[in-house]
Amino acid sequence: MGHKIVACRASKEIGERIAARQGRELSKTSVVVFSDGEFEPSFDETVRGQDVFIIQSTMPPAENLLELLMMIDAAKRASARKIIAVLPYFGFARQDRKDKPRVAIGAKLVAKMLESAGVDRIMTMDLHADQIQGFFEVPVDHLYGSTLFQPIMDSLNNGNAIVAAPDAGGAKRANSYAKRMNVGLAICHKQRKVANEVAEMTVIGDVKGKDVLLVDDMCDTAGTLTKAADLFMEYGANSVRAFCTHAVLSGPAYERIEKSALKELYVTNTIPLKQESSKIKVIEIEPLFSDVILRLMENKSISKHFIY
Repeated sequence: MGHKIVACRASKEIGERIAARQGRELSKTSVVVFSDGEFEPSFDETVRGQDVFIIQSTMPPAENLLELLMMIDAAKRASARKIIAVLPYFGFARQDRKDKPRVAIGAKLVAKMLESAGVDRIMTMDLHADQIQGFFEVPVDHLYGSTLFQPIMDSLNNGNAIVAAPDAGGAKRANSYAKRMNVGLAICHKQRKVANEVAEMTVIGDVKGKDVLLVDDMCDTAGTLTKAADLFMEYGANSVRAFCTHAVLSGPAYERIEKSALKELYVTNTIPLKQESSKIKVIEIEPLFSDVILRLMENKSISKHFIY
């Protein structure tokens, strides 16, 4: 029994590279788009009895998620043996709880939708909240960006590094890096005296004369990240570099990054960049995902990729 790799439209390039690393091509699929915008994805070759890996990051627009759901349904109805959804970026993950009255828990809803469509396994990377794994009743392979970032961070550590979190929510992630590198930890703490008012930010930890390595799971508008970088420099840091797995980079993000004190921003290609930037360095995820897919097919352990 073999396996087939397919990719939906938003992650076609990543899919092609993952397949190429295994010496194969993506399985043939097509999408018919009607004049009103409705679309109909389909497999153009048999998947009967095969393990099918469907690759798609589910960033906006919501059609990306819908296309993934429809491809899962198509694979199930075409008698695939197992269906593994590979979501390098798991969209709606910020909606992991009710943080105010009368809101949906979007991440849980997406999990139920994927299961209802017929998925047998989920593979993803750096969920916004680790507990989202528990929203699923199927196995979840949760890979970490630290597997890719750690070698770079180690190379930048000249004995003068300190790991930092841009806010209290990222303290756990930053602390795991700091412990592994045996360096100090700093946290940017935001205080709001009045709702909707510009946050007052302070630094917890001594960054004076240090090379700050700022870590987070995603960078959206880059507001918090760039404010934190500027603040660390005000507190006497020598330099600030950031590491964010998912380059959401919406709104004024690119402009903020260019104007900020950030020396470099390292991201992965779970989400394609909308534009180039001299400060943004992209680390490819294809070697990691390709190896994990092969290990799953051979029933081998993938624990060596779990550096957190």
